[in-house]
Amino acid sequence: MADANKRLVVRARALAKLEELFRAPGICCAIHYSCESFRDNPEGSSRRVTSIAIKNLETGTADSFSIHQFAEIKGVVAKDIETQYDALEKSMLDAFYETMQQKQGFKWLHWNMRDSNYGFPAIAHRYKVLKGTPVEIQPERQIDLSALLQDIYGPNYIGHQRLEQLAKYNEMTMLGFLTGKEEAQAFVDKQYVLLHQSTLRKVSLIATIAERQWQGGLKTQAKPIDVYGSRLRAVVDSVTNSPWFKIGGFVGLLLSVGRFIAWLIGQVLTTPSGAV
Repeated sequence: MADANKRLVVRARALAKLEELFRAPGICCAIHYSCESFRDNPEGSSRRVTSIAIKNLETGTADSFSIHQFAEIKGVVAKDIETQYDALEKSMLDAFYETMQQKQGFKWLHWNMRDSNYGFPAIAHRYKVLKGTPVEIQPERQIDLSALLQDIYGPNYIGHQRLEQLAKYNEMTMLGFLTGKEEAQAFVDKQYVLLHQSTLRKVSLIATIAERQWQGGLKTQAKPIDVYGSRLRAVVDSVTNSPWFKIGGFVGLLLSVGRFIAWLIGQVLTTPSGAV
């Protein structure tokens, strides 16, 4: 039972954290980015950031930053982009961190952006390599939706490649979506627009999944035992939270009130006139 109680505490904390985000969605953005492949990197050098997208949870508006956009702004034709990667990536990250500076009080909802391999630290490191000074994003303002969902449903709530599988399981549009391997190949093939479209699709999916979970409509493959940590607790929780149980409770209350009123009327009708 101790393990079951611990499981419920973890779940409750995750649900509360998500609820907190949607109490003030105007100051929370979903964020996602794409980068060079982690494979074929024998020197272990940092991976170039190719595109970043952020989406406000309240307005749904999205801001995006990509190498090909800044190439167009600077008049660099597609065939010459590769020769100016560093300068274009620096310009892109300049704009990104300027936006982050403007949104200092915001919270950032992401998917596995946790470390120096892939995450906020990785973006900051790339900017330092390019002689930029990144804006610090406090860890408490970084909310990993992937980790939250595991806390809510347990690790087996969906198959691996969880973002893709969860989106498909909930019948969300996958237009423009590329897998990690496909994104890496798109960069090699200089398909920058496809890469950017995939980043935009993924940030949109992150925002949609979060909202659907908050509204109680997200479908998963989690079993009750994984969610609640106890078969008995799972049964009780499932029953008491079901709409039919709540309706039944309300009907029962009405019936009880009705019986009391009938008894009271009966007492009045059977009481002799003038009795106190």
